[in-house]
Amino acid sequence: MLVAVAVAGLVAGVAGLSIAVVAHNRVNQVVDECGQMLRRQLQVASGTVDERALRDLAIVHYDALKEMSGHRSFSLAMINAVGDGVVVSSINGRTETRTYAKVVQGGHPVETLSPEESHALRAARLGKGPIVSMDDPLADFGSGDRTSARA
Repeated sequence: MLVAVAVAGLVAGVAGLSIAVVAHNRVNQVVDECGQMLRRQLQVASGTVDERALRDLAIVHYDALKEMSGHRSFSLAMINAVGDGVVVSSINGRTETRTYAKVVQGGHPVETLSPEESHALRAARLGKGPIVSMDDPLADFGSGDRTSARA
């Protein structure tokens, strides 16, 4: 009985240590990305950047439909120094293509974004573009859905 308790304690300790290491690594990544964002905002505040010019972009290619492979669909985020811009998505199928444009204000979308659109926007805000994979880990700035806040 005592051996079973000792083994359970050891397993719980190792699991806790593993979780702590993963959390520590994620915190370091988020701190680094926040530092990058602050440096980029300081450039705007110092007046060295034209805040109206589109300066950040990122494109994410992906398979939106099961019938199509080869990453033919894409989401493209284009924003200026203050975070205003647009996310353009093209969903490509065998017989039709649909294109969507969603407005971004202050770095946050006005409409709800798909995961791929959100990833492109986050990559653009962090200056990680132009080509970004959905597998690239990026900081999550929240849902940013302003439609519910306006109601």
